[in-house]
Amino acid sequence: MLKVSGLALAMALMAGSAIAQPSLPQAMATPDTPALPTPQDVDYPGVIQLHVDTTDLDRHIIAIHETIPVKAAGPLTLLVPKWIPGHHSPGESDLTKIAGLHVTAGGKELKWRRDDVELHAFHVDVPEGVTEVVADFQYLAPIQERDGVIVHTRNMLTLQWFGESLYPAGYYTRRIPIQLTLTLPQGWQYGSALEAEKRDGDVVTFKPISYDNFVDSPLIAGRYFKRYDMDPGAKVPIFMDLVADDPKELDLSDDVLKIHRNVVQEAYKLFGGQHYDHYDWLVAVSNEMGGIGLEHHRSSEIGIEPGYFATAGKGFGRNIIAHEYIHSWDGKFRRPAGQFNATFEEPMRNELLWVYEGGTTYWTDVLENRAGLYNFDQRLQQLAVTAASYDMLPARQWRDLQDTTYDPVISNRGPKSWPTWQRAEDYYAEGALIWLDADTLIRQKTGGKKSLDDFARGFFGVNNGSYLPAPYTFDDVVKVLNDVYAYDWASFLNERISRTGKGAPLDGLARAGYRLVYDDTPSDFIKSGEARRGTSFGYSLGLSIGRDGTLRDVLWDGQGFKAGLTAGMKVVAVNGRAYDGGRLKDAVIAAHKPGNTDRIVMLVQDAEYFRDVTFDYHDGLRYPHLERIDGTPDLLKPIYGAGDKPAKTAK
Repeated sequence: MLKVSGLALAMALMAGSAIAQPSLPQAMATPDTPALPTPQDVDYPGVIQLHVDTTDLDRHIIAIHETIPVKAAGPLTLLVPKWIPGHHSPGESDLTKIAGLHVTAGGKELKWRRDDVELHAFHVDVPEGVTEVVADFQYLAPIQERDGVIVHTRNMLTLQWFGESLYPAGYYTRRIPIQLTLTLPQGWQYGSALEAEKRDGDVVTFKPISYDNFVDSPLIAGRYFKRYDMDPGAKVPIFMDLVADDPKELDLSDDVLKIHRNVVQEAYKLFGGQHYDHYDWLVAVSNEMGGIGLEHHRSSEIGIEPGYFATAGKGFGRNIIAHEYIHSWDGKFRRPAGQFNATFEEPMRNELLWVYEGGTTYWTDVLENRAGLYNFDQRLQQLAVTAASYDMLPARQWRDLQDTTYDPVISNRGPKSWPTWQRAEDYYAEGALIWLDADTLIRQKTGGKKSLDDFARGFFGVNNGSYLPAPYTFDDVVKVLNDVYAYDWASFLNERISRTGKGAPLDGLARAGYRLVYDDTPSDFIKSGEARRGTSFGYSLGLSIGRDGTLRDVLWDGQGFKAGLTAGMKVVAVNGRAYDGGRLKDAVIAAHKPGNTDRIVMLVQDAEYFRDVTFDYHDGLRYPHLERIDGTPDLLKPIYGAGDKPAKTAK
């Protein structure tokens, strides 16, 4: 072994460092991937022929055969729709369900290459002499809930097209025509805004339609199917296309049918017309297929639980029919300018979702009551819970409502560990409180002569009969509000969407003659929620507990949070006895009695660990209610059509 002195070693190391300095970061050469073609506002050369086969009821695999005309040889880019209207976020996750892609021309395989950046884009080189290419692939419909929303079962299916078709880049989607031929399972019936050209057995060929309207026109089909006319005798037809797991769910009583027909008539009264040439409510009554609520211009996708129609108008259910229908006006006909895009590749801007979704949420409450789906007392109960939830929401201290409009993109609608601190898509329900605030202000200032009904007609009722989208900006909203009643609406709205700090926008309730209060008696609305999901201690211990004792949610900085609890833990026992919701309620009530200083002790399981959690809490059960303010006019009754007539729309 060669022996080296310390000085010689140090000099060698210094010399080496002078020779072999670490390299600085350098810009890497980008892969030689062709750029996506810039969309042009020109007609696509030909009609895409799309064949979809849905007959695989065992494996729920949907087979697609798509023939795409091409103008000339050279590069062709095929796209999976990415930004889908109504989703409010890019739908990259659907790429996992597209499989087995083969592109051919004249029977010869063409090699495709996925774009390195836009992963929903596929590049193909078209050979000389080719006039059309064929894409064959499968849409692997989820077969378990862990795989995604179930859209294909043995008894029904829904086809949304953005996972079951490709479109050529370089053109506005409204300039690309497509024609669908659909093979249904034997004997199945269907409903859709798409118009049929012919049906031969179980094969249906539809009329050609622009690709943007095609993607906006889903289809529902089922073994058990029934259609109801929701506006008999009208020139503009509207139908409820109903599928169900069980055929008995297809039969609607006259009373239930009347209530839902009232939704149509109340919408016409409110908005002053319609913006479709025909409309279909696509309703699935199912425990097997995933629940969905998605708006379209001439149809809506609605998933409801079995038994809904048996109790409609009698209790609290998942009433989304009116909400998705209202979107035909608010969100589809009148849509934010940032959501009126030329292709499904362009990112959408969500900053006006407090109008798009918040306004629709408000109008939904109004129409449901005016149509008879809820009575006035039921509406007050729901409104109390909404007001209380946002009034005590800790996340309002740091995140304003405007920022929640970006939540669908930020979170991709995924689960959250601390939703009361992170916030979610609060532009729906808190947005509705802002519109209630505006409505009551107009009614108060005009002595009831005008209301937000006037805004609805002036904003959504323009171009009656046309279903060409009419985009809008914030300034357009302000202008029409000023047309109804002159006020500093820009400041009014900006203050409410940008405000942080404690306390929800409850000025509308106070102006309407109501205050938010708490007592120890849960409302029927809260009881109905507890019957479905478990026991709520959200306004006392800051806990929501499932039927099996699992913590569903823990209020940030609430009693449970301070005790170290998190969602997912399980309450095993209360004060030494096995947990159930009623037993914990009894413990909270007992701790509230005068002179009782006993603490509430929970045995909690956290994975493999158990520990006692102690609550020194003596304020009892707390549940929200709305209470009338003495000596003030009741403005909620005319809004919801309870007794006093709604304000007439000014001509």
